[in-house]
Amino acid sequence: MNLIKYKLTTVLALLLGLFATVVTAQTKPNIVLIVSDDAGYSDFGFQGSKIMKTPYLDELAKQGVKFEQAYVTAAVCGPSRAGLLTGKYQERFGFEENNVPGYMVKSCLSDDDMGLPLDQKTMGNYMKELGYKTAVFGKWHMGSKDEFHPMNRGFDTFVGFRGGARSYYKYDPDDSEVKTENRLERGLGNFKESDEYMTDVLADASIDFIKENKNNPFFVYLAFNAVHAPLQSDKKDLVNFPNLTGKRKELAAMTLSLDRACGRVFETLKKLGLDKNTIVIFTNDNGGPTDSTTADNLPLSGMKATLLEGGIRVPFIMRWPGVLPANTVYKKPICTFDLLPTFYKMGGGNVAALKDIDGVDLLPHVLGKNTNLPHQELYWKGEVGSAMRDGNWKLLRFPDRPAELFDVDKDAGELNNLADQNPERVKAMYKKIFAWEQTLERPLWMLRRKYEGDAIKRMDVYWNRK
Repeated sequence: MNLIKYKLTTVLALLLGLFATVVTAQTKPNIVLIVSDDAGYSDFGFQGSKIMKTPYLDELAKQGVKFEQAYVTAAVCGPSRAGLLTGKYQERFGFEENNVPGYMVKSCLSDDDMGLPLDQKTMGNYMKELGYKTAVFGKWHMGSKDEFHPMNRGFDTFVGFRGGARSYYKYDPDDSEVKTENRLERGLGNFKESDEYMTDVLADASIDFIKENKNNPFFVYLAFNAVHAPLQSDKKDLVNFPNLTGKRKELAAMTLSLDRACGRVFETLKKLGLDKNTIVIFTNDNGGPTDSTTADNLPLSGMKATLLEGGIRVPFIMRWPGVLPANTVYKKPICTFDLLPTFYKMGGGNVAALKDIDGVDLLPHVLGKNTNLPHQELYWKGEVGSAMRDGNWKLLRFPDRPAELFDVDKDAGELNNLADQNPERVKAMYKKIFAWEQTLERPLWMLRRKYEGDAIKRMDVYWNRK
């Protein structure tokens, strides 16, 4: 009799444990982080565009919170993604001075040895620790060598390419001129090109992963290469923009494809009954490159690769039904490195245990439980110069002219230099930038000087002063 009781007790304990595991898996929110590439700040309907057609993303903004002052950690793709994935200033581990590889001085590391340092944990690592299935779809740009590969950096699944840009159409498998890092890869070293338009390929892969893991908590990092150059649209979308020509028409068609791909992901979540327990974030990796793709960053000045607002301020939406208020705007400055601790907390982790990050959990701020600024100070190092935001004030430090000071709450276009009227503030902020720089590692690689000159010219041309 005692034996029967023991067996019944054991079975009951196992069933209760299994039930607890299932309940935990079901209650953990899924997370889908969508990052577009090189999009203009104003090139979305929810950002005020009357040209671009983005109905699905516009609806997402109505269903969630739009962040008015969202920043990235760098004005170009690679460093920005490094900060996003690690939750900290990428300069703290030497990842600065533009993208890798191909832009660096000869005395630096070889191209193969440039990448996200192996001692840095990624979002994938953190979310796996919390029991999530993790995936990257699209652009990686964190190093081409196998040791830097997403599946060796905390992600279970990868469909995309290791480099920074590629064609939106299938490569010829016999074309030896195509770099291996830019070929479509499924898994680790399994290259398989697709006949589909690349934006659709990445959406399809994401949808398949979501369906396969509908009973598990999952974290998806959907890193579209759209709308990065080359400007190659899905030709069926061009007819929607009869009044546009040239590059602007191609960009508009590519943006429409991007929006439709996002919409297919949203619709999949809804059909599977996952939408109410899935956090969806949409943002962009840096400002749009107006000079090469016609991206529109107005009313902000500047563009990609500048530390003006148009280079580092990005569109940003977060939706979590039943938790975050719908159709609202959060106006205080945040940064994409805040996403890692925010996700970690959402997934059941203890943010206090994250000792080596610069981001903060955004939920208390968005929900009004913490009315302070998420960050009193934010810092940037660019191809040339540095920048700092201290409350409403932003200081720009240049290599070829005196520093300039702006109240970016009142002057987002950075048109009214207030440095001469506030010499003590300039001095104090200059010292803060220098003190911050003392905490950073030396760069693991250095940019060729020619690119620094190009950055200064680009800034002057696209600084929208009258």
